[in-house]
Amino acid sequence: MARAMAPSDVTSAKDRLAKPLPSWRRLRAIPLAVGGLAMAFGLWTGLARLGISLPAGATSSLAAFHGAIMISGFLGTVISLERAVALGCWWAYGAPVLSSAGALLLLPGMTPAAALAFLLAGAIMLVASANLVVRQPALFTVALAIGAGCWWVGTLQWLIGYSMPAVVGWWLNFLILTIAAERLELSRMAKPVPSSRITFALVVLLLLFGSAREELAAGWAPFTAAGMLGCSAWLLRHDLARRTVHLAGQPRFAAVSILAGHVWLAAAGALLAMVPPGAMVFSYDAAVHAVALGFVLSMVFGHAQIILPVLTGARVRYSSFAYVPLALLHASVVLRVGGDLLEWDDLRAVSAITTILALALYAGSLIFMSWKATCQTT
Repeated sequence: MARAMAPSDVTSAKDRLAKPLPSWRRLRAIPLAVGGLAMAFGLWTGLARLGISLPAGATSSLAAFHGAIMISGFLGTVISLERAVALGCWWAYGAPVLSSAGALLLLPGMTPAAALAFLLAGAIMLVASANLVVRQPALFTVALAIGAGCWWVGTLQWLIGYSMPAVVGWWLNFLILTIAAERLELSRMAKPVPSSRITFALVVLLLLFGSAREELAAGWAPFTAAGMLGCSAWLLRHDLARRTVHLAGQPRFAAVSILAGHVWLAAAGALLAMVPPGAMVFSYDAAVHAVALGFVLSMVFGHAQIILPVLTGARVRYSSFAYVPLALLHASVVLRVGGDLLEWDDLRAVSAITTILALALYAGSLIFMSWKATCQTT
């Protein structure tokens, strides 16, 4: 999600598809496919972490790396690939290549090598993001660079043995700031007041200070909670999706996905404020998955139909069926948070299965619509 497009950008994206992608650009599909594989293994290991018996015994050994597979292997690969496309420099593609290599190395248990690959990927994406700042000095490009730096810092901490909650604090900032920066870029169309940028900068500082204090590994997370609540409030107030939700078709679907994600970010902040890490057995888990599933995956749903054609050249058309997996996704987050707060393992297991079903249905709908569009043009 290096450069999110507004729903109004769909037409220009389709125009770019009038000509097929050059052969070398089709190689983008390789890290994208590895990212998809990492997501599949990440979901599989998520089931193992919840105690669900799986036929593949080797999967249980990967359960401890569930967060690394999902955040660095899947999301890190996809985001760095989009950042490379946005920059347009060949060397920037080193980030998705290395992050996808890290995902593949992690599957057979080569953890140090995988962590090093992720670290190098983060470093390249940080340089690429800094290059964007030089090209276009603006608050949103700075925020993108800070987000890339958070991925690198978190991966470095993971490599040298920090606790996973401390690492995840930085990784979540990577995701939150990447998304928030993209929405900040698009919010310029709505011409927000100058003071809103000061507010946005303060939110970024709160999130960074919370991670630096390792709040997710502690018993109290006031700055992280305030940062998430502030970021959500800023997005709900200034996001262009507030306007595009009144349109029809794909723009409305994207806007609904985006706004629903903002609500889950607020829920994560509220959970950290009212039920901080350590207060309950699964309070940390509830806040993390409110962000990772509710906020981040909802954004993925909203942007996939716009970004995939640009990355792959595939023709993807909108279908109102997309609301079914979107509803299932958010139902799964409700179940996950509820199961965590009630300490009900069966409900948590049902939530994980519902998440997988939502993603499978959405991916299936995209594949079907892509196939249908291809058939109609031949």
